[in-house]
Amino acid sequence: MPGGPLDGVRVVDLTRAMAGPYATLMLADAGAEVTKVERPGSGDDTRGWGPPFLEPEGDGERQAGYFLSVNRNKRSVTLDLKDADDIAWLHRLVDAADVIVENFRPGVMERLGLDEESLATRNPRLVGLSITGFGEGGPHGHRSGFDQILQGEGGLMSLTGPVGGTPTKVGVPIADILAGMFGAYGVTAALVERERSGRGQWVRTSLLGGMVAIHTFQGTRWLLAGEVPQPGGNRHPSIQPYGAFDCADGQVNIAVGSEGLWKRFAPLVGLEPDDPRFATNGDRVERIEELEAAMGPALASDTVKRWVARLEEAGVPAGKVAGLDEVYASAQVAHLGLIDEVAHPTLGDLQLPGAPVHWSRTPRGAPAPPPLLGEHNEGSDG
Repeated sequence: MPGGPLDGVRVVDLTRAMAGPYATLMLADAGAEVTKVERPGSGDDTRGWGPPFLEPEGDGERQAGYFLSVNRNKRSVTLDLKDADDIAWLHRLVDAADVIVENFRPGVMERLGLDEESLATRNPRLVGLSITGFGEGGPHGHRSGFDQILQGEGGLMSLTGPVGGTPTKVGVPIADILAGMFGAYGVTAALVERERSGRGQWVRTSLLGGMVAIHTFQGTRWLLAGEVPQPGGNRHPSIQPYGAFDCADGQVNIAVGSEGLWKRFAPLVGLEPDDPRFATNGDRVERIEELEAAMGPALASDTVKRWVARLEEAGVPAGKVAGLDEVYASAQVAHLGLIDEVAHPTLGDLQLPGAPVHWSRTPRGAPAPPPLLGEHNEGSDG
């Protein structure tokens, strides 16, 4: 896929599942040439994660939607990393690369002759990225890191779920995805620094690190105020009214993020802006149950569509709580090019979630479909 600000950057991707592939997906979307190294016969674990599975037209392997979701714009080669000839082939790939990405267990890279010291000798300009569950070293560095485990141990589940209810995971593998995003950010920063120093370096991130990094104000509630946040449902702990509210035919998100917005919003639901119960944001946060009860009848009397129109006309931020069928049918999603259309070699034309970043001067080229297992074995050593 020519084009993009990373056009010409070669990436060797030794990762599987979600965190590492998401990092290399971001690099590929920016134009890097990503070669995904997979196990012969089975490939990335996610090739078997379904349903849904898509059946090929004619002969060929069925494809898992999970794998298809994060592996566009990549090449696939199969190498047996217990075979000396295949390891030599891998070494040739790495010697010609700008970036290597791995999420192996500790000790595997050393066994492959691809530890940091060896790589610095054989390819001094190489940028390496290592993604682990709990980080390298320390009392938990040896532990396996799967998304749900880190959503729990990283505190995110403790913040998520109905008010007073059970901690709940986010509906996508957000710990994996964030580790991948932070990893891709680290790689691009290291590539920029390489232009000054002429030398590569190793980038390390973890699922745990990503979880802690996104705590933001919830983290400071504990670190600065000694409060342990609990699941808050769709309520905001510091701003009100700010959340999802029931209408006649669904839910609307409303964000009254300032006193000026409150003065516009209150009359729409039959409240006086200066009502002493709700006059300040602090009052509204303290009396959220009473506020929701006061707002409820007005909101429930009309449809989501009418409420969104009414709130937007008043300058109050609002939006529908939409299903994915509605999201992918959205004219705004189409306008932003957030759906990639690719021609898969065995599945035909596919639509996939697209890249959210666009570059004005170095736009990416047409997206390529996720590869078949070993599709690019011929000539893969550059």
